[in-house]
Amino acid sequence: MKAKPRDIPAILKAVDPNMRAVLVFGRDDGLVRERAEKIGKQIAPDLSDPFQVARPGASEIKESPSVLQDEMAALSMMGGRRLVRLEGAGNEATEAVKLVLESTQGDGLLVITAGDLKPTSSLRKLLEGAKNAIAIACYEDSAQDLMGLVQQVLSAAGLTANQDAVAYLVDNLGGDRMISRSELDKLVLYKGAEGGQVTIEDAKACVGDTAALGLNQIAEAVTAGNLKQLERFLERAWTAGESAIAIIRTLQNRLMRIHLARGFMDQGMNASEAVGKLRPPVFFGERDKFMGEVSRWSARKVETALDILLEAELACKTTGNPADVICARALLRLAKAAR
Repeated sequence: MKAKPRDIPAILKAVDPNMRAVLVFGRDDGLVRERAEKIGKQIAPDLSDPFQVARPGASEIKESPSVLQDEMAALSMMGGRRLVRLEGAGNEATEAVKLVLESTQGDGLLVITAGDLKPTSSLRKLLEGAKNAIAIACYEDSAQDLMGLVQQVLSAAGLTANQDAVAYLVDNLGGDRMISRSELDKLVLYKGAEGGQVTIEDAKACVGDTAALGLNQIAEAVTAGNLKQLERFLERAWTAGESAIAIIRTLQNRLMRIHLARGFMDQGMNASEAVGKLRPPVFFGERDKFMGEVSRWSARKVETALDILLEAELACKTTGNPADVICARALLRLAKAAR
């Protein structure tokens, strides 16, 4: 079955014992790993325990699909349920997983991780359609997700953060859960055992030189119409191996925030009041610049820009043309329009 977003926290705490398999997949590799590990530790607290955890390889399964079911049916040497982990799976594993779901032998749990499986993927369709399996999609953290992660990590370390620090962290953490958590752990270490409140200065000292910051800089250059900066930031992004899709979506998020603020202005608010209504709040150091962009971009102009970005994303995925070229052309077109 397909896991609904509201049900995922409960699944991460306790998977239904009637489930034989869980598929964790999506674009956010860090979140995929984090969720798969949380589910796996419900069965085997030590995921490196060779007596309770099996990790059959893709080549083994390809040669003999029944290998996966054999591992599920095997008894744990230490007693209790057995965990079987299948990592980096694709449609080639569909037949092997199907054998597991159709069998009643063994009480093990199969945890599968995969990348961004399309809705037409045979593996994804199999898990989403089975009554004894769960498919959990993992996509880049939204601003709300990042705010929750910031509060969760800081709270666990006995720390709080003021509004400006939280806004800065949300704006500058990446779309990969593992990288974001690593940056926050660095911040916790920086604060040490003294506890107290994280300030904007603390956040800037620890978080900033991240992929997310680079992507945000690209988005800001586009909405500000700064062609020179855009070309420099894009060149840096390609050198760092950034994804064209991630760049497009970061810009989409910024434009949607501008569009929301424009909606507030159309209701009679001024630019300052409209920007003040946004959640998470705009970082105070960027507030004046963002207000200027909200005033410059009309709602209709933003909607046209979002259509252009959607077309570019589809072209990146379907045409076979270089994604970086498609992305760059769309961004340059919008930056020129912003001027």
